[in-house]
Amino acid sequence: MTTTFHAEALLFDNDGTLLSSLESVTRSWTLWAHEHGVSRERFAAVELHGRPAAEIVADLLPVPRVPAAVARIEEIEVEDVPRGGVTPLPGTRDFLHGLPADRWAVVTSASRRLAEARLARVGLTPATLIAADDITRGKPDPEPYLLAAKALGVDPARCVVFEDAPAGLRSGRAAGMRTVALATTHQPHELEADLVVPDLSALSAQVTPDGIVVSLRAGNGANRP
Repeated sequence: MTTTFHAEALLFDNDGTLLSSLESVTRSWTLWAHEHGVSRERFAAVELHGRPAAEIVADLLPVPRVPAAVARIEEIEVEDVPRGGVTPLPGTRDFLHGLPADRWAVVTSASRRLAEARLARVGLTPATLIAADDITRGKPDPEPYLLAAKALGVDPARCVVFEDAPAGLRSGRAAGMRTVALATTHQPHELEADLVVPDLSALSAQVTPDGIVVSLRAGNGANRP
């Protein structure tokens, strides 16, 4: 089993990896669906997690209505952040503490405005943020993670991706990166990665002259599919 990774950069998904916004997301999209006449049954059949809002909206509304509807859900979600329901996941602050600012990035399917609002809510200010605004093809395409590696000036093969969603893990693998899956929103058997852990509290990160060493903490359950 792989329990130690040597890397030059660490790349993190946001929602479901560093923080949980499930409560806020549920409130926001429920309001949006009501405003746009989307039935509960139709809405429930669409996968929300780990996908850009534009893709979700395109699954639910006719093409001419999509741009305005995408702008509206962003507005609703940003306005909802102060209401609560956006919290750091276990281990996030301890794991990120001490990492050099130029050696890690957040790679999210959310818009930059929304991602920054949620990150600020939990006191995180990454120096490098790749958001939906920056890409032409979202996860599971490798573009988001390749763009993050380029922004940090690091060979993709020397990056480790931390993700909670199957689409994000596929994106990291397609980019030629090693992957760590967090079983925060999916069951471990649903996640294909080099290492699967409950959350970031199962891991430690040590900065060395040669890069960053990510290790599994003793006594923490983890597995390799």
